[in-house]
Amino acid sequence: MPVYDLVIIGGGPAGLSAGIYGARAKLKTVILEKNVVGGQAFTTREIVNYPGFFSGTTGPDLMATMADHARGFGTEIIKEEVVDVELEGEEKIIKTKRGNRYYARAVIIATGSQPRSLNIPGERELRGKGVSYCATCDAEFYEDLPVVVVGNGDAAIEEAMYITKYASKVTVIVIHDEGIVDCNRASAEKAFKNEKIEFVWNSVVIEIKGKNELEAVVVKNLKTGKLTEIEASGIFFYVGMVPATKFLKGKVAMDDQGYIITNDMMETSVDGVYAAGDARVKYLRQVITAASDGAVAAVAAERYLAAKEEFRENVLTADKPVVLAFWHPAQEESLTAVAIMEKAVNETGGKVKLVKVDMSRRKMIAQKYGITKTPAALLVKEGKVCRELSCYLDSESIKAQLNCHER
Repeated sequence: MPVYDLVIIGGGPAGLSAGIYGARAKLKTVILEKNVVGGQAFTTREIVNYPGFFSGTTGPDLMATMADHARGFGTEIIKEEVVDVELEGEEKIIKTKRGNRYYARAVIIATGSQPRSLNIPGERELRGKGVSYCATCDAEFYEDLPVVVVGNGDAAIEEAMYITKYASKVTVIVIHDEGIVDCNRASAEKAFKNEKIEFVWNSVVIEIKGKNELEAVVVKNLKTGKLTEIEASGIFFYVGMVPATKFLKGKVAMDDQGYIITNDMMETSVDGVYAAGDARVKYLRQVITAASDGAVAAVAAERYLAAKEEFRENVLTADKPVVLAFWHPAQEESLTAVAIMEKAVNETGGKVKLVKVDMSRRKMIAQKYGITKTPAALLVKEGKVCRELSCYLDSESIKAQLNCHER
């Protein structure tokens, strides 16, 4: 398989956005998507809050447009399920279920997350046709219609109150005894007082009915065993989300729920590996925030690759010794030290070269050489450290340190 500049795992809005930005930056880019291109957004029948689509659009249409946009810049989109990765080292290896291997200089993980499924009869068949997992996305489609909410945590109760702005009635199915919910008390008290909300206690949904659209849900009382059919046009599930990151366990840093931890540049704990969209730790999981993440990750990856190439040319293949001077723009002491180091290097008559390393932006170089604080300086030749230099001397003393490599 060829070596790609950028391999993107996942073809939802985050992955497609990353593909657009990656390919437009002239990176050889491929998106690997195991299912339909568009991810979870593809299942949303109508999107009315994406900027630029005032009259709304469908999830499939918006995702198809994004995919065409990515392909238009040269991004390859291949149907492959990634099952394992080797992310350490300069060249990353992506392994797929079909036994293929993709090699990458940088990787963006955009695998998304999925609503936890209860595997209730009718749930899968009517998804997007009355079965929903996002009130922000779909609540307004149920204007003056009855709706059911499954769950009793913060998200379930708060979203149930949000849905009352549109629905004629919201029935909340709770597995606990009357009055017991898992959400915060303030939200619970507001919900109990809301005239549009009715709670059904000690109960679970066991079936979702409907032909082309949801028509009713069947609820079972756990204490009596009685079955009740509730008329509804929509049902919202809030029983948790599951990030699609199982194959990454032990490969990148994740929180207790399996969401990937990143910084604001979408960098993960592994050099050259980024995460974007719903698979990462974040506040809001929407199409627009996923697309934003993808753009940031791709730009960060492009700059990472450019920095690697620059480092190779200026340091690893340099024809003379190089001083790596590590500094930080927020540390006055390091600015002064670098200025003195630069003066000393200039006075060697071109025998030594200076490369300044901004620790706030070039962390990979600092990590490569084990530098954890500034100011710091190393004398290297062909990428290998000759000696550590003191940064707390005058230029003449520093110059003496530089000259010692010749003796």
